[in-house]
Amino acid sequence: MNPFGKIVAVAAKGDLMGNRGCLHNDRREVVRNYRSKAWIACVTSWPGVRRQLMTPGSYTELFFRDEATALSAGHRPCAECRRDRFRAFQAAWVRAGLSGEPPRVTVMDDRLHRERSETECPIVDTVAEPDGVILSPVGSADCFLKWKGRLHRWSFDGYGPAAPPPNEAMRRLTPVSIAAVLAAGYVPGVHISVDAS
Repeated sequence: MNPFGKIVAVAAKGDLMGNRGCLHNDRREVVRNYRSKAWIACVTSWPGVRRQLMTPGSYTELFFRDEATALSAGHRPCAECRRDRFRAFQAAWVRAGLSGEPPRVTVMDDRLHRERSETECPIVDTVAEPDGVILSPVGSADCFLKWKGRLHRWSFDGYGPAAPPPNEAMRRLTPVSIAAVLAAGYVPGVHISVDAS
């Protein structure tokens, strides 16, 4: 998965697995973008579970470079296999003023589904955006993670060296509610290449 939420076949391995329901047919061809409003980001392994990718009739396994990429694509932490991260996300949702009490997953999923359905990503002031969002120059397919106030070019293999924000209009790919959760203190997991660059 890329930060735009598009399914792309690449050889790079991801740090997280995603789920949007069963997106493939019996020939293991992806035939839809989602089947459920619950777009989640899960661990890639679970004790005692071994899956065959794209099992007929089962959910389609999607993979993300890291959590920042999953959030940009509109996925939230899984409430089962990533319960601690889900609880932290839920608490930041409340701190962000998106609800007055810890929301049910269906409330979050409905809101995120509406936001993912919006056709235009907002043009933003890069400096004012929280760490963890992914941005893209208007009219470009390039993506950048904002981390510690600087931008890192995104790729399926990791991030490039830190650079100051460019002098061009940037749109935020990360959905509005998730950007608010990041601004309220939720710190996403990022690929190790961020610290190496």
